[in-house]
Amino acid sequence: MSKTRRAIGWSLVGGSLLMHALTVWCYASQPNSLAAFTVLPFWIWGGTGLLMSVFAFCFLRAPLSLIVTAVWAVTMSVAMDEAQALSNFGHPTITTERRVAPDGSFPIRIATINCASFRFGDPTEDIEKWDPDIVILQQVYPHRVKQIAEKLYGGNGDYRAYMTNGIATRFEIRREVRNPTMRNQQATIRLPDGREIEVVNVHLGTAATDMRLWSSNSRATHQVNRDIRRKELSVILQVLEQTSAFPSTPTILGGDFNAGATDIVHRQLAPDFDDAFSEVGRGWGDTFHRRFPILRIDHIYATRHFQPISCGAVVTKKTDHRMVIADYILRK
Repeated sequence: MSKTRRAIGWSLVGGSLLMHALTVWCYASQPNSLAAFTVLPFWIWGGTGLLMSVFAFCFLRAPLSLIVTAVWAVTMSVAMDEAQALSNFGHPTITTERRVAPDGSFPIRIATINCASFRFGDPTEDIEKWDPDIVILQQVYPHRVKQIAEKLYGGNGDYRAYMTNGIATRFEIRREVRNPTMRNQQATIRLPDGREIEVVNVHLGTAATDMRLWSSNSRATHQVNRDIRRKELSVILQVLEQTSAFPSTPTILGGDFNAGATDIVHRQLAPDFDDAFSEVGRGWGDTFHRRFPILRIDHIYATRHFQPISCGAVVTKKTDHRMVIADYILRK
């Protein structure tokens, strides 16, 4: 083997190892200064490092390159949010027909969808075939929320609209809290058995899209953008605590976070909420963009009063997001 090929091979192995250390550290610690790096899904950097080690084997033909490849493969299987669904094979796949729980309970179905201001058409038919009990809507005007509620529940449901958010349900809405944070709302919903739950509709600040990671201005923009979402979610949780008996009250919190599943903003919910897809999701969970989803930015969280049964991201034809559906049993 020539010295040049050997040098290229060792360089690729070293570069792959360095990228592995940097990537794992960045996604684990989530430093604000590297928010632009972690805004991309883990598999983009992991795939790059994996390709480097594979090419290293082609040039080097040495065991070390295979070891690095194996390390990347294991790391990606553990760290990739998209791989989470593989560990949920024991849970049922979400279907239009709801399954009765093992204890005989009929699950509550929650849906969240960004309607994209109806720019791609009316998504009501896409929602209707899943027959959700509660629909959390973002990027939708008040008259559209009313339209969706009337179509889904034949005039027998209830709804609330605030700014460009809306909640439609077949149940009774007892109260609405209008969060001072723009595009976020909270409602108290009474179930048929008399129990009440809180439903929080989240639409956090629009994500930064400048991917010129070599630019200091781009990195600063991503850092500020992340801070905005963290502050918004902090206010949402504060309002929830001040206006309800949270965390004692059963609470659903869902919507468009404009942040991937590995973003640090989700750690603010970890003490009290579980993400439905992480718990029981099956299939490809990424929700944006609809045609080629590479980020899971739409989520349904619930307090531990709820037992998730199934969850999935389903294709919608009339918006640029995929819709998230989750079935829950409210524990007695």
